[in-house]
Parts: sequence; C-alpha cells; structure tokens
Amino acid sequence: MDETEFWELVDAARGAAEGDPEEQADLLIDRLLQMDPEMVLDFARHFEARYNRAYTWDLWGAAWVLLDGAGDDTFDSFRCWLIGQGREVYEGAVHAPDSLSDLLDDFDEEIDGDGEELGYAADEAYEQLTGVTVPDLGIPPAPSEPEGTPVDFENERVLSERYPKLWERFRG
Repeated sequence: MDETEFWELVDAARGAAEGDPEEQADLLIDRLLQMDPEMVLDFARHFEARYNRAYTWDLWGAAWVLLDGAGDDTFDSFRCWLIGQGREVYEGAVHAPDSLSDLLDDFDEEIDGDGEELGYAADEAYEQLTGVTVPDLGIPPAPSEPEGTPVDFENERVLSERYPKLWERFRG
C-alpha cells in the first residue's frame, strides 16, 4: 500500500461516516478486513508514521486552543482524529498548526477532535484476520518528547499570539 492508497482509504471512510470519527473507525475496519494481512500492516505503518510525525509542541498547542485544553491522552486522540481528516488537513496542520482555523469547515466539540478509535482500526482488523496481535511494524519509535519548543498551555496571551487564527475562531 502506498501513501495515496492510505489516504484514499482514510478519505473514503470519512466520507461514508459523514464526519463521525467512531463510525469512520468502524468503516475503516470493514474496509481493512477485505485486504490481506500484509496490506493491513502497511496501513498500520502509514498511520503510525503520521501519528508520530504529529507529535510536536506546535500541534499540541493548536489542539489545546481548539479543544480548550488537551492533556496527554487527549492529544493522542487528537492526532488520530487529525489523520482521519485526510491528507490536506493533516499536512496543513503539521506544517502550520494555526492553519487548522482555515482547514476545518465545521468543528463540533462533542465529536470532533477525538479519534481514539481510528488509532486502533488497523490493529482490530489485523487481529480479526489473523487471530494474533499486530507485530512490530519496523518503523522508528515515537519520540519520547514532542518535537520543537514547548508551549506554555496555561498562558492565554502566549496561546493567542502563537495561534491567532485558532484563538480568534475558537476562543475569541
């Protein structure tokens, strides 16, 4: 599975789920179950690599503003949700986190921002197909700390200056 196929799967499931991350995860599992286990592992590698790449202080700060707070677990779920939004939103957010203000048409705080189930879709499909857990994916491990310069999440002035568009749209 190449990168284009990975994003096509993500996009197809998101479209069919009409933006509901839990439904998107279920649909993704259904689609992965129609593939051979090696393709599911390829999908898992693509997902995990993007999940690790999004482990940055800049993105965590954007999630903090967007979600009105984001601890470790919330940021983990946010990164899964971000991948579930597709290539354009994901790449835009990774390169310029404040651009999420422009990239997100609608944002429902009740369901958006939490894609924990998406993070388990490949694992679930692989286990159903093979009866065993996903083996080591053979990709570099996640960094122990987010990349970049730490953000003072408790300082509203810092957040509003660092993420002016997100602050204006979601906290202003």
